[in-house]
Amino acid sequence: MKKFKTAKESRVSITELMLPSHSNFGGKVHGGHILNLMDQIAFACASKHSQAYCVTASVNRVNFLNPIEVGELVTLKASINYTGRSSMVVGVRVVSQNVKTGEAKHCNSSYFTMVAKDNDGNNLEVPGLIIEDNNGLRRFARSMERKMSAYNRDTKYSSKQFTPKAYIHLLDKENVTLNL
Repeated sequence: MKKFKTAKESRVSITELMLPSHSNFGGKVHGGHILNLMDQIAFACASKHSQAYCVTASVNRVNFLNPIEVGELVTLKASINYTGRSSMVVGVRVVSQNVKTGEAKHCNSSYFTMVAKDNDGNNLEVPGLIIEDNNGLRRFARSMERKMSAYNRDTKYSSKQFTPKAYIHLLDKENVTLNL
């Protein structure tokens, strides 16, 4: 196995027609179906990069920007943005296209942290990432910052470090009442 790989070597893209069976009660494609497709393509991209079975460790923020209609083609693209020791951040972009008009719309983007596993379920070291351009550097740096931000947030709000008095004033203008 290579010690380092480019993002291009692991990129994956799929296009799927959205069927009535994919719709919710509002007649739009169900967000859960799109999330399922996103997880599948993140798995494919991470497995291609690591040459191993991968599991989803976390999903960072999924915003549904535009609804997807039944009958549209949905294209998902996945690329490795960051590599750690055994983890990879896979950027996933979702675009829908009206087959009659050709109009395309960005529906969402998200970042899946995937972890490579060996046959016994232990974490497996993954190839590093070769950054080839400024966009790749930007994606890697953004993933590093997102990782550090999550760590800081988790630490700040851990039950051992959280001090309620420091946050009560933040609730003044919120739709909440305290009954502690």
